[in-house]
Amino acid sequence: MTEYFHWHGRDDGPGDEHARWFTTIIDAEAEPVPPNAITLVGFASDTGVARNHGRVGAATGPTAIREALASLAIHDDRVRADAHTITYTNTSDLEAGQQQLSDTVAALLDNGSGTVVTLGGGHETSWASHRGLRQSHHGDGKSIAIINLDAHFDLRTSNIATSGTPFKQIADAWPHDFHYTVLGISEPNNTRVLFQTADQLGVTYVTDDALADLTAAEAAELVTKAAATADILHLSIDLDVLPAHVAPGVSAPATLGVALPQVRAMCLAAARTGKLRLVDVVELNPTYDVDGRTAKVAARLIHDITTALPYP
Repeated sequence: MTEYFHWHGRDDGPGDEHARWFTTIIDAEAEPVPPNAITLVGFASDTGVARNHGRVGAATGPTAIREALASLAIHDDRVRADAHTITYTNTSDLEAGQQQLSDTVAALLDNGSGTVVTLGGGHETSWASHRGLRQSHHGDGKSIAIINLDAHFDLRTSNIATSGTPFKQIADAWPHDFHYTVLGISEPNNTRVLFQTADQLGVTYVTDDALADLTAAEAAELVTKAAATADILHLSIDLDVLPAHVAPGVSAPATLGVALPQVRAMCLAAARTGKLRLVDVVELNPTYDVDGRTAKVAARLIHDITTALPYP
């Protein structure tokens, strides 16, 4: 199923000088999406969160992010498009919903979108979006690096997909092209077996403790280095990487977290590589979002990534 969002916001008048997201975004179903466009697609899912014993509510995340994006001012001519939100009504249909998201991401990339931004939804979004990237022409013999800004590895082994399994699923599906970096790992929130799994899979990771000692520029350099040898970059932003006072509206709030200036610097570094084709923004839970803080942070990161992407 597809859910449509009515874009609206503050309107100061006509013309480019008053441009905002809601006044300029095009409907990806109704209009051709030109090359290098940024296309949003939502995934209204928190079944994976429930299966992972987290607090549910992320299914309404895509709407909250769009509402926070709508009135942000635009200062460039890049086309922004919306491919709406994929929904499913039965929790047992998660896998079918994931396949629909994969097919949608692949089609968007093959039909002109330069970068697709998926709006979660739980982190089960990332298995589906990454599979879509692989299904597209970008998956044809190209090396793909994944950078995950996250307090958790999400490398759990399970018989069913959850918000804790996406990158283990990716590793199992593409074992010979699994290049995974996680920045922001909280040691107390990942068991010893998860660290062992990460080591066995050759995962590069940096803890929240270690990132606290780095400047924003030094944190950004970690992303540049991780992307250096890859052809394509997939950036996944789990909003629980941020401190709970910055991002209270998530499925698993962080006690320490990584400071917003560092997270933003890492996102900008990913965009500036020129390799970024897929971005996930996941785990927003509006039910617990005080003053819409987390949605506003998510919107600002998406806005800044969009602005930082190379534009011909």
